[in-house]
Order: sequence, then C-alpha cells, then structure tokens
Amino acid sequence: MKKLTLISALSLAFATQGAMAAVSPEEAAKLTKELTPVGAERGANADGSIPAWTGGITGPVAGFKKGQHHLDPFSDDQVLYTITKDNVAQYKDNLTPGQVKLFETYPDTFKMNVYPTRRSASLPSHVYTAIAENATKAELVLGGNGIANAVMGIPFPIPKSGLEVIWNHITRYRGVSANITASQAAPTASGDYTLMEMKNSIHFKYTEEGMTAEKLTKDNVIFKYKQIITQPARLAGTSLLVHETLNQDDEARKAWTYNTGQRRVRRAPNVAFDAPGTATDGLRTTDDFDMYNGSPSRYNWKLVGKKEVLIPYNSYKLHAKGLDYDDLIKPGHINQEYVRYEKHRVWQVEATLKEGMRHTYKKRVFFIDEDNWQVSIADIYDNRDELYRVAMAHELNYYELPASWSTLEVFHDLQARRYLVQGLDNHSKMYNFDAKLKDKEFTSSALRRAGR
Repeated sequence: MKKLTLISALSLAFATQGAMAAVSPEEAAKLTKELTPVGAERGANADGSIPAWTGGITGPVAGFKKGQHHLDPFSDDQVLYTITKDNVAQYKDNLTPGQVKLFETYPDTFKMNVYPTRRSASLPSHVYTAIAENATKAELVLGGNGIANAVMGIPFPIPKSGLEVIWNHITRYRGVSANITASQAAPTASGDYTLMEMKNSIHFKYTEEGMTAEKLTKDNVIFKYKQIITQPARLAGTSLLVHETLNQDDEARKAWTYNTGQRRVRRAPNVAFDAPGTATDGLRTTDDFDMYNGSPSRYNWKLVGKKEVLIPYNSYKLHAKGLDYDDLIKPGHINQEYVRYEKHRVWQVEATLKEGMRHTYKKRVFFIDEDNWQVSIADIYDNRDELYRVAMAHELNYYELPASWSTLEVFHDLQARRYLVQGLDNHSKMYNFDAKLKDKEFTSSALRRAGR
C-alpha cells in the first residue's frame, strides 16, 4: 500500500510537470511580440553589443549555389578585440569556466578573436508555425525521458525547466534528410594526427513532411542515423546504425554495428551514455556527439537562467573549402585564427548525475544559444568535481534550408592535454540536404551492405 501511494504521488507530480510544460495561449502570444518565433529575446541587450533579431539569414547569399561550401556573408567584419592570457580577467563575466581554463592550460597559444554579433539564425516559416502550435500543447512524458504532442519544431519555446531546454536542443530543426561526408582527428600532444573519414546519413522523422505528433508517438522514432567509416583502411567498412526514440522509457535507443572482421551485424545496446565514441581515442563519450544526445535519464537538470557569453558563431572561416588541415590542426587546440567568437545570450543548464547512476561525467554545464537552441559550449566535470573537458560547437546558418548546425565540434580533454575535432569537411563534398532517404536505407541489412 505504501509503495502504491508513493507511485501515485510520483505519477501525480510528473503528470503536473508535464501539464505545466505547455504554456497558455496568452504566454505563447509573446512569440510574435517581445520574443522571436523560437523564443529568444527579440530586442538588443542593454549596451547594444547584442543587436535586435531582425529575421536572420533567410536565404542563400549572393553567388552561392547548392553543393558548394557556404560563402561567408560576414567576410568584411573586422575583429573587435582579442582575448589572451594577459587580459582574460577583463572578460571573465562573458566566458565560461571551461574557456578560462583553456587560457590557463595553453597560455602561449590560446586566444579568442571577438567579432560583431550577427544574429543570423533562422528557420523556414512552416517550422515557426509548428513551434507556435507546440508551445501550447507539448509536454514532457512521465519522468521527462521523452516528449509528447510536438512535431517539426522545438517543443518548448518558452522553457520552464532544464529538461525542456535540452529537449529543444535534441529536436531542433536541421532539415529532413542529409548525406554528410566529413572527417575527424584526435591529435597527439605534439600535433600529429590521422584523419578518419566517415559517410553519415540522417533522416529526421520528427521533421518529415506530413508527420503528426500522433504518428510520432505511435512510431516512437525521432531520427535514423547511419555512419560508415571510409578511411583509414584498417577501419574502412566499420558501420553504425541508430534509431533514436522519442519516448525512451517506452523503448530505449536501438543501435547496431557492423564489424568488417567478423562480417556480422550485431545489436549494440551499449552505444549510449558514456561508452567511448567511435575511434575517438576515448576523447568523447557517445552522448557527447552533437554536444548532447540520447536519454537524459541519468541526470538531474537545472535551469540556471540566461547570461551573455562569447561563443563560436558564424563559423564560415572554419567551413571554407580547401582549408589546409595541417594549418588548422595544431598542438593543444585548433588554430584560433580561423575561429570567430561573438557575444550571444545563452541558456545555462546544469546536469548533475543522479544518486545511484553511473557516468564518467559527474556534472555538465551546457550553454545553449537562445536563437537556435544549439548547445554551443559544454563544461564537463569529473567525479572529483574538477573541470575535465570543454566542448565547443562551431555553428553556422546552412542558408539553403535555412537552419543552424555545427560545422565543427571540438572536445578538449584538459587532463590529457589533447583534443578531438570532428566535422572536418573542407576537402569533402558539401552536405546534401536534398537527399531523399527512405526507411529501408536504415535497416540492419542495409548496414551490412554498406559495410561490405
């Protein structure tokens, strides 16, 4: 009887939490007034260093054609100021603890070139419409390990909890289908590296044309993802397939791997949480991919609030066609001459490991851009409560969609004094967002064929 009473109380509490997730029509009306259609503050900040949002980049820039690397719409911008070890204290209020630690770890080489803030983020009009509808309907499922009554756009444009913010990151719009060829490297402390090339295919069921919240709930799949390693030769053919679920309490993520040595497809339930990422030298976990992915069930999520932070943004220089990887990949960190930082308002969310749960990371602090819901920076702490890793997503607007997404993700291991850079696409064919991917391409048999 006591157990039933406790379960009933918890169910009521979580049901209340879910019901509170959807905002009132009156509050949702802010999305056409003081807030942008995605829930960001529409106006400038107090000193004008963050301008008002005026719609972002809504279409391709002059001279761009599909299939090309994206041209920099802000190539004429000049550096406003540069932060180094000598003046970092002056800017601490706009830096994360992890960023400050990078200055301490690499005092002679790490710097930040700060440019004018350009609020370039934008989405198609039909996604804005979906977000407005989600605002008054979307809910967290029992326990927060999934969402309901949302489709196409972020579910919680006016978030009330850390869980709602992280679900916005997970479900943010990035088109429907994409074929992406990119490389990653894990340089040694001296800067030596081997490129690993991967072909990635992803189909977002959540944003599929004609998709409904009811059908999403029934099928319980957010996206399907396939990864095939093509270089180096010793790993070529190794493949991964993931079906990401919407309600991870009803059904956990489904994953399969293909090993070329065994020539077999195997279920891979361990492709989750803190399992090491594919061929990363242990420099990131599986749930580090895309800055955070998968079930949020192992953490307590706290919404700290908003702050103004210097984050990587409009990273078109890093994305430029033909950029020499030897010039980019340096000992300790990537070449900061190619990195553009801007001041933006971000949501700060703390994820603290639940009692009784296991994970390599005890605490993670996420800084999520208000304009696109991309996790921009993650400060990661170990079980001694010391800064362990710092992850940064270098994003840009893929304006043929339009939608914001990272072009590079860089994971700094402060203890090993090494880093992992993934998403290197400067010598690859540009992303194909027009790919017409079908469910049959994301089956275990398709994985076996791709591996061969």
